[in-house]
Amino acid sequence: GGKNRKRGKNEADDEKRDITFKEFGQEYAQVVRMLGNGRCEAACIDGTRRLCHIRGTMHKKVWIATGDIVLVGLRDFQDEKADIILKYMSDEARYLKAYDELPKTIRLNEGVVADLDEDGDSSGDDYIEFEDGDIDTI
Repeated sequence: GGKNRKRGKNEADDEKRDITFKEFGQEYAQVVRMLGNGRCEAACIDGTRRLCHIRGTMHKKVWIATGDIVLVGLRDFQDEKADIILKYMSDEARYLKAYDELPKTIRLNEGVVADLDEDGDSSGDDYIEFEDGDIDTI
């Protein structure tokens, strides 16, 4: 077959699915940055950053971007590495936050990922205050 066979069909992406909660040996995480080669760095809810590997059933089928909420499977033998099991859609991530599965300080659906280790005080470094005289000169 040609390139249309490789594309495949859009298999009901907008269809509602049941929310999968974490079990023993799993943790919620937010993708901090993509590293390439099916790997990414994710900040887990327990406060550690892990190198995560996208599993084969999701590879080139489910696109993961920075800021996405994912479910990772922890490894018994390597604590600094994990495997991405599931990517949550934006509405599912909001439900998880409403069910208190995710902390209230986590920022959803944004390209900029808040660091989970910080106190959450954004001091407004990107806010510029002008005086009345400055506006007249512009």
